[in-house]
Amino acid sequence: MDAISCIEERQSVRKFLSKPIDRDLITKLVDLAGQIPSWKNAQPTRYAVIDSREILDRLAEEATPDFNSRILRGAPAAVAVTAVKKRSGFERDGSPSTKYGDGYTFFDCGVACQTFCLAAKDHGIGTVILGVFDIDKASAILNVPPEEELIALIALGYPDGETPKVKKKDHEKLLRWL
Repeated sequence: MDAISCIEERQSVRKFLSKPIDRDLITKLVDLAGQIPSWKNAQPTRYAVIDSREILDRLAEEATPDFNSRILRGAPAAVAVTAVKKRSGFERDGSPSTKYGDGYTFFDCGVACQTFCLAAKDHGIGTVILGVFDIDKASAILNVPPEEELIALIALGYPDGETPKVKKKDHEKLLRWL
């Protein structure tokens, strides 16, 4: 699939087939997502793949609201996206490089999440980035290392049926010239 088609066709998928995803394919998706540029090449993003039904169900039960719980219960896998703390947006001495401080951590992880999702789309895998969850409970369930912070969860699997195309804003709403 060419890049433009992949961007135009990628949708958030919330319903998946129960078919497992080969671990080698998920590893390839992480390798592709790892190719992104990041703040001063800090490469803060880390990925924890969850393909244990027990852990997915525990996340769904203990750390997510109903609308995201249903998605996790139906997904054959998820990826916990974490970031190494105080790496992106900071100088070597630990001081923030700009007023945004750790905002660049979220920027870098957002680029990584989107790249992961586009790579997944190219390989026939549907994804949805989940941002609403109890960070502390999810971090404990996933044993996130203390030097990292949990940024997002990405549910993934083979799409179950067609995902309706959502109307997006056109350039007249998004663009201004100065």
